[in-house]
Amino acid sequence: MNLPNKITLSRIALIPVFIILMSVPFEWGTLRMGEEELPVSHLAGAVLFILASTTDWIDGYIARKYNLVTNLGKFLDPLADKLLVSAALILLVEIGLAPAWIVIAIISREFAVTGLRLVAAGEGSVLAASQMGKLKTWIQIVSISLLLLHNWPFAYIGFPMGTISLYAALIITVYSGYDYFAKNWHVMRDSK
Repeated sequence: MNLPNKITLSRIALIPVFIILMSVPFEWGTLRMGEEELPVSHLAGAVLFILASTTDWIDGYIARKYNLVTNLGKFLDPLADKLLVSAALILLVEIGLAPAWIVIAIISREFAVTGLRLVAAGEGSVLAASQMGKLKTWIQIVSISLLLLHNWPFAYIGFPMGTISLYAALIITVYSGYDYFAKNWHVMRDSK
């Protein structure tokens, strides 16, 4: 249990706190942004989500810099990302800021890739996250952050950047899932 893995576990531990901030109706007031109103609890949830998301970069940086890459880390890091992103997307549907069909497509891809990783693990292999998968995660994080912030700062000019970035995240998520299976199909083909 090295430092990068502890940081990854801290990301997982922040998820319930994030869920509480976003789903319990705290009466902390609202902030006005152009035509939009941002509940302070959503702002707090967004800040926590962004903080938790930055631990993804921090743990990876430390692991690579100090040669602390482990199979546990290769497993936990993408799992932590999937848990955090899935929780955020589901909450965005609940509060009416994301269409359910997009969230279903994104989460379905995550389950499919996790299934492929489990098959690989059963065969004694660990499939690390690909560069395309990492790009997908960061675009999802940017999109979710914008939506959690009710499209701030773009709400001031009436530009739907949060929605546009969500569609971009959907496209890259689906493509990265296809890419992941195309490059690792031998795992499924050769499994016993």
